[in-house]
Amino acid sequence: MSHNDSKSFTLSRRNLLKAGAATAFAGTIAAPTVLRAQAATIKVGVLEPLTGNLAYNGTQARAGAQFAIDAINAAGGIKSMGGAKLEAVVADAQSRPDVAAAAVDTLAQAGVVAFIGCQASALGLASSQAAARYNLAQVFDVGTAEQVVERGLKNVFRFTPGVNKCTSTALDNLKLLNQNAGNVVKTAAIVYEDGPFGSNMAKLLNERLPQIGIQVVESIGHPTPQRDFTNIVLRLKAAKPDMIIPSNYINEYTLFAMGLRQQRLEAKAIYSILGGAASNIKFVREHNEAAQYVMDCNHWYDPRKPESQALAKTAAAAKLDMTYDIMVAYACIQLIADSLERSASNDREKMIEALSTSTYSGSIMPYGPTKFVNGNNEAAQPVNTQIRGEKIELVFPKEYATAEAVFPIPARG
Repeated sequence: MSHNDSKSFTLSRRNLLKAGAATAFAGTIAAPTVLRAQAATIKVGVLEPLTGNLAYNGTQARAGAQFAIDAINAAGGIKSMGGAKLEAVVADAQSRPDVAAAAVDTLAQAGVVAFIGCQASALGLASSQAAARYNLAQVFDVGTAEQVVERGLKNVFRFTPGVNKCTSTALDNLKLLNQNAGNVVKTAAIVYEDGPFGSNMAKLLNERLPQIGIQVVESIGHPTPQRDFTNIVLRLKAAKPDMIIPSNYINEYTLFAMGLRQQRLEAKAIYSILGGAASNIKFVREHNEAAQYVMDCNHWYDPRKPESQALAKTAAAAKLDMTYDIMVAYACIQLIADSLERSASNDREKMIEALSTSTYSGSIMPYGPTKFVNGNNEAAQPVNTQIRGEKIELVFPKEYATAEAVFPIPARG
């Protein structure tokens, strides 16, 4: 779920500046940058990987957070606090857990009431542990590894679904798709990043795929970054799986997909779970042929909501791709704003109390009322997407669907 090309990072920043957001997106290296102060402001931290292997995701998430702050301030700010405006304090995690943890010290010293982050489980595990020393709430935009919510930290609030929920939903939908297609998929190969989220997911898949009648013929982990997938693709070619299940970050996902194409490895389905590029329009645009009919179970907003539609227009005006990184960061700021409204205080302990008791249902995500249990939002749910032509279509759940799923992949030609 990443892009480490420095040129892409520079272009994204330039586009944001062109959109008139120079103040919001002032350059950040390692230390946070406090944006221009206004009267009666409440500081909210935005801790994202703005450089390094995860820079693409972090830059997108920073944009989403600022879009939300701008929208909330334009609507009158935090009304229970006299219209106080939100102010972003931005920090660069540099795609490194040690830097993510260190950046929390500076966020705390800057006086943030809470912060969002960090687009990867390894980063979030480090930052939330550091934040616990300050009794500082972290709202996870992305952090799917279940270790995130298994440590008993009262300052952890994972708003988006974890790997257990995503995998369970993905398998339920896969079972239905396969049954409707006459159970054409009988074997599968899993290719996953070997960090906290990928390893957790691979373990679940190896246990549960046989329960829905699908035999696992290969399960291959790889580090991040991974620059060459030739050997992995050749192993898959020898195993001849009916379906391939990739789960990795955006650079690795793209390289893997191109490797499949180069080796002419055909499968009846490419069914991703938390696939870094599988729900990313950049992948669709730059590798359209390889992307066709790829399905993913991942984070996504409810496209029917007026605020979702407004956000899509804002991102387009800023010349940014509309990705789930933007969506989840936006929604996490919405959650923090609602908690501020209810607590009417920028006290950190009261923020934790407000988040713990939240029943917020007004975000752009397709969630019911928020319910945190041990830091995990029980109301969060992923969706299934599928790449069709130049678009990313929603295919599950049906109430949000923009197209019917195509399964299996049609024969080429």
